[in-house]
Amino acid sequence: MTKLDELINELCPDGVEYRLFFDVCNYIRGITYNKNDEVNNDSYGIEVLRANNITLETNTLNFDDVKIISENVKIKETQWLKKNDILICAGSGSKEHIGKVAYIFADTNITFGGFMAVVRPKIENFSTRFLFHILTSDMFKRHLAKVSAASSSTINNINNDTWKNFQIPVPPLPVQEEIVRILDSFTELTAELTAELTARRKQYEYYRDALLTPPFGSAGSPINGTFPVVKLKDIATEFYRGSGIRRDEITAEGVPCVRYGEIYTTYNISFEKCVSHTKLEYVQSPKYFEHGDILFAITGENIEDIAKSVAYTGNEKCLAGGDIVVMKHNQNPRYLAHVLATTEARIQKGKGKVKSKVVHSSIPSIQEIEIPLPSLDVQERWANVLDNFDAICSDLKIGLPAEIDARKKQYEYYRDLLLTFAERGNTIFTEQNRTEQNRTEQNR
Repeated sequence: MTKLDELINELCPDGVEYRLFFDVCNYIRGITYNKNDEVNNDSYGIEVLRANNITLETNTLNFDDVKIISENVKIKETQWLKKNDILICAGSGSKEHIGKVAYIFADTNITFGGFMAVVRPKIENFSTRFLFHILTSDMFKRHLAKVSAASSSTINNINNDTWKNFQIPVPPLPVQEEIVRILDSFTELTAELTAELTARRKQYEYYRDALLTPPFGSAGSPINGTFPVVKLKDIATEFYRGSGIRRDEITAEGVPCVRYGEIYTTYNISFEKCVSHTKLEYVQSPKYFEHGDILFAITGENIEDIAKSVAYTGNEKCLAGGDIVVMKHNQNPRYLAHVLATTEARIQKGKGKVKSKVVHSSIPSIQEIEIPLPSLDVQERWANVLDNFDAICSDLKIGLPAEIDARKKQYEYYRDLLLTFAERGNTIFTEQNRTEQNRTEQNR
């Protein structure tokens, strides 16, 4: 018998109490501010977290592209993030972000935007960390799906009505703490593996930059020799822009297509299959791309990522969406994809761009990007080396990415199992659940 079994048998043998969300929690929406409240000088002002600051894969915070607003913006005391808060995405243009949460481990001087909210327990003997695991679980996802079905529309705003019928199990505190201990052991291991993978990706980027950035043969360079440096306009056979494809024009089947945002969020160095499709009649002036073409996203949210590029290595004829530039050429597409991802190329892509809510690039700007151009044989050899290194860092079928993916699935399975309680006065915990909980302890 596990420690968790002992605690359940001793403290709640007949099930646990389920309570309505607002009986046990406060729900606080973030601040609203105007565009002209944002300031560009990071040395003063207030940091504001938004939906994109929650990392989808890990339910953790990242501080990429944090907005800074004037200190004159009015902020309520309850709208400052505090230790043990649960930050949740309450509204966003991206359906993937809705309901995503992150845990705040320390007091901060940071606030959160109007599309965000904070969940705080308001009763004693209720672990915020236990609540965090509930809000990442299938229990909460099923509730959101139920609310969405009742309203016959996809949830795009988590408000008070969303929560009013959500019931939360509130077992005795020692039971909560033991479940948190078990689940956190999974997340800690995943965090360690993720940190190792991050270090490996930085190593990949270092060697990629050393390999593909002139001068070649300099001290510390892994190769010897000199190669011409050319502008993209000198090697391209054609440049053209795609044609707009709206989100509501994406279909389950039809002509494969790419929308510009997917270059940032979905595709890495190269891809063979499109994740999206549309109907040809939706596109007024269809623009196609084919095997070997390079796609550039010419609209983005920050200078650092503007004009991110990807090589298409598939064999279907696909549609390019608006704000995409297609480059045709006679070089190795995988080599071009790697060299255009180097730090040097990214600096060139961002040159002259102005930091604002939306950053734009253009065909003339892309045409001026300079890259080293070895022979096709050398391009092939370097592309193979870098593809292998990139796969070790990204492929969910091998290495650390595969291990992290397996650990995440293991955590999700046991999280949903451990957070399933019999309701007091209804049915007792089934023998199957007890057996599975025993297995949880043995497999950790």
